[in-house]
Amino acid sequence: MKAMILAAGRGERMRPLTDHTPKPLLAVGGKPLIVWHLEKLAAAGFRDVVINHAHLGEQIEATLGTGEKWGLTLHYSPEPPGALETAGGIATALPQLGTAPFLVVNGDVWCDVDFAHFCRSTVAQPDICPIAGARLLLVPNPAHHTRGDFSLDGKQVTLERDGATFTYAGIGIYDPALFRDVPPHQPMKLRPPLDAAIAAGTLQGDIHSGRWVDVGTPARLAELDQELQSA
Repeated sequence: MKAMILAAGRGERMRPLTDHTPKPLLAVGGKPLIVWHLEKLAAAGFRDVVINHAHLGEQIEATLGTGEKWGLTLHYSPEPPGALETAGGIATALPQLGTAPFLVVNGDVWCDVDFAHFCRSTVAQPDICPIAGARLLLVPNPAHHTRGDFSLDGKQVTLERDGATFTYAGIGIYDPALFRDVPPHQPMKLRPPLDAAIAAGTLQGDIHSGRWVDVGTPARLAELDQELQSA
């Protein structure tokens, strides 16, 4: 299975830190945020990783290089200024991701999920990531997003909000067919393809109860940095 790290965001809420440094290269615990992902992916057995980028993307390529340092082969998917949003970026990178389901990880989150277990259980149960569908990692709603994104009916992701809701962790396994109607090289958010999968009954979800941080503000970056330095 291949993996993709989404690293094309401008990081507006992180300014002025991101005025001169792309958000995935901001340091937490003594290393760039994206390096935590690369190390975990390598440990989980991944070898090919696609990284999209836009804002200051040349710094990402210069810092990470070919990925040899982590036993990985890195492939880059450059995007124009302003980037292509999540679905547009994934659709543009599909030629590098192939025809099998692939893992996607947001470059601006930190999570202690076991990528190997998450992917093995998906491959072992193909119905969990059905054709034109996906399997999302969901987390309990954080304080800054109390409304959540989705509900669950068993493993089935739904839009019902009468009961408990959960937040999308920015980590999921996607079938390439989910993006067959997304034009490459054009901006599109992820929500329309996900809503289509919900309507088709092909969107599944797992709840992660471990540590997860949406590193979306300087305060959360500093808090995570202190936590990881202490650990």
